[in-house]
Amino acid sequence: MGLFDDQAKAPEPKRAETPPERPAAPSYGVAMEFAKPVEERLSMTAGQARDYELIVTNTGNDDDTIKIKVDLNYASEAPEPPEWIVKLWGIEEKVWDVTFTKILEKEIALIGGGSREITAQITCPKGARYGDKLTLVLSATSKNDPAVYDTKTLSATARQAIIAVKTSIGHERAVADAVFARARVRDIGIFAVLVPVNLRGYMLVESMNPDRLEEVVRGIRRARGIVKPEDEKAIRFEDVELYLAPKPVVSGIMEGDIVELMAGPFKGEKARVMKIDETKEEVTVELFEAMVRIPVTVPGTSVRVLQKEEER
Repeated sequence: MGLFDDQAKAPEPKRAETPPERPAAPSYGVAMEFAKPVEERLSMTAGQARDYELIVTNTGNDDDTIKIKVDLNYASEAPEPPEWIVKLWGIEEKVWDVTFTKILEKEIALIGGGSREITAQITCPKGARYGDKLTLVLSATSKNDPAVYDTKTLSATARQAIIAVKTSIGHERAVADAVFARARVRDIGIFAVLVPVNLRGYMLVESMNPDRLEEVVRGIRRARGIVKPEDEKAIRFEDVELYLAPKPVVSGIMEGDIVELMAGPFKGEKARVMKIDETKEEVTVELFEAMVRIPVTVPGTSVRVLQKEEER
C-alpha cells in the first residue's frame, strides 16, 4: 500500500457550459437594378413598345414581403391625352396591366438574399401628340421595415416617325401632293413630306401616327400603302440626311487617285486626278497614254476610281 493510497482523490473540476449562440438580429434590405444598361430617358414613336428587365433583390438575411408600387405621371398639352400602356410581368402569374387598373401596389415574397426578375413594358399610344411625356416610377419597399426601399424611374417622350410610303414608280410626286393636300385640310399629325429624286417608288412622310397616315394613303390613287416601322428597321433621321443634303458625286474622289473615264471621247482611258471642283462636280484629270499630257476636265459622274492615292 502506498503512502497516499488511503486518501480520497479530488473531484475533477466541472467544465463551464458554453452559452447558446443568440440568433442574429433580423435585417431587411431591398435593391432594384436594371438587368442591362438602359436609357432612362428616351423618345418613342406612336405604337412603339419598349421592354425593361429589372431585378428586385431582398438584400436582408430574413424572409420578407416586398411591396411593388407603380406611379404614372403624364405631361401633355392636350386636355385629355391618350394613356400610355404600361404592363409588368413577374409580379403575378398573369400580366399586371397597370394602365387599366386602380390598384397600383402589389406584394411579392422573397427569402433572404432572394431575387425576382420583373419586366416592365411601356407602349407609346397611337394617338400621342408630339412632346407627350410619361414618367414611370417603380418602388420596392420592405413590408417589415418601411424605411427600407429602392426606386427606379423611366421617362418616355412621344416623337414623330419617318415613314416610307410605297407608290407607283413615276408617281411619287403626285402621291406626295395628295398627302400634303389632305394634311392641310385636317390635323392628321403630318409635319413634312419628302420626295427624294433618287428613291424611286417611295416617298417619305414625317408623321406622329402611322395608323392615321395609313388611312389617308389608302384612299389615294397610285399609293401602295405604308411601310410600317419596326424597332429594328425604323427609319432614322440620319438616314434621311442623305436626301436633304446630297453629297457631291466627287466626294469620294481625291487628288492623285487613278481613275478610268466611263464616258466621252476618252472613254476607257486611265488618268490621274489633278484637281477637283465640288461646286461644279467636275474632275480635272491627266491622261496616261496621251502624247501630250494636257489636263482634261470631265463630269464627276463619268469617272470610276481604280486606285486610291494613299494605296499606292
